[in-house]
Amino acid sequence: MEREAVTNPVVFAVATMDTKGEELAFVAQCLLGAGVSVKTVDVGTRAAPTVSPDVSRERVLGNTTLPIGDDRGAAVTAMGDALTSWLQSECVAGRVAGVVGIGGSGGTALVTAAMRELPIGLPKLMVSTMASGNTAHYVDCSDITMMFSVVDVAGLNVVSEKILSNAAHAMAGMVSHKLASQESRSALGMTMFGVTTPCVTMVRKTLETKGYDCLVFHATGSGGRAMEQLVDSGLIGGVLDITTTEVADEVVGGVLPAGPERFERLLAKGVPLVLSVGAADMVNFGGIETVPKEFRDRTLHVHNAQVTLMRTNEDENRRIAQWIADKLNHSTSPLTLMIPEGGLSTLDAPDQAFYDPAANAALFDELEQQIQQTGDRKIIRLPYHINESEFAQALVAEFEALCPTTGH
Repeated sequence: MEREAVTNPVVFAVATMDTKGEELAFVAQCLLGAGVSVKTVDVGTRAAPTVSPDVSRERVLGNTTLPIGDDRGAAVTAMGDALTSWLQSECVAGRVAGVVGIGGSGGTALVTAAMRELPIGLPKLMVSTMASGNTAHYVDCSDITMMFSVVDVAGLNVVSEKILSNAAHAMAGMVSHKLASQESRSALGMTMFGVTTPCVTMVRKTLETKGYDCLVFHATGSGGRAMEQLVDSGLIGGVLDITTTEVADEVVGGVLPAGPERFERLLAKGVPLVLSVGAADMVNFGGIETVPKEFRDRTLHVHNAQVTLMRTNEDENRRIAQWIADKLNHSTSPLTLMIPEGGLSTLDAPDQAFYDPAANAALFDELEQQIQQTGDRKIIRLPYHINESEFAQALVAEFEALCPTTGH
């Protein structure tokens, strides 16, 4: 029988309690022993829970119905979606202090899918049999803490009790010891590649002197997504998306793609936004031997043994511009796209490997043609290279025009 409704922030301990009920109850008991309020949550999709949960699977599912039949994968996916929605609603209501999960492969996929959608900074810990391998698809750009279970999560024994106890007390520490309040500064997000470092560094240093807290993200696909997740969590209040090279990988097929939702969270939150097309002159691949056959005769630059860069051509640049325009044309708050006509990276300059004014012109002209400019959505073209100080100064000036308040 489901117990009382949650009224104060608590730690939610989550697992498929048809197979992990005893183990989750042990985690909850450890948390209670550490003085932390906790509620167990059942996300099982098969048999009845072996231990009565505080929050039943029916409550998590709400109006959702699990698929009928033997397709466990479909059931897990449906339950994961339901858990995501339920935890988000609990979080909005201020009832979530932290989330701890335990599970094998299916349970880990289910619980971490929901954890990834929770705000950055909210404690999240997953004890998993999968935590010793590649955890990228479980963690992605979130701040989930993964703990390897060592033994399978299948009963309590001398090893599992120690691991689960450690997890419970780690979570207790996270929710019990808050960061002391600090001087409030407006946090800004910026995207950077090695080939746009001079520009971003100048912008960062200038804005830091004005009191802003500048967070720089490596534009490697995950970097852009991480920045957007922090914007969505309310931890970043303005963005200078200077290095949008991830779009080139998304459109052309490189190894550091932006993902199909790039820019959407920035636009949805309506934060002050200044963009450029830094490093859009290149697509990323691994070592030279990994470059796809159809690109072997293109202009390539070996950045190091693990990274090979390919110069984008005119056709690709038009497609990149169309992709960007399709996103930006949905904006409802002020934004400015600033174009450095003198070059997009350290490699895109006279006597450098990627210098190609015709390819750049195709990008710039297509952007101007496809983006629907309004009073709040505009393009500024400047005759500078992206790494010239004049362009960095122009980026700062435009951001301040969109966001005239100081960083303090």
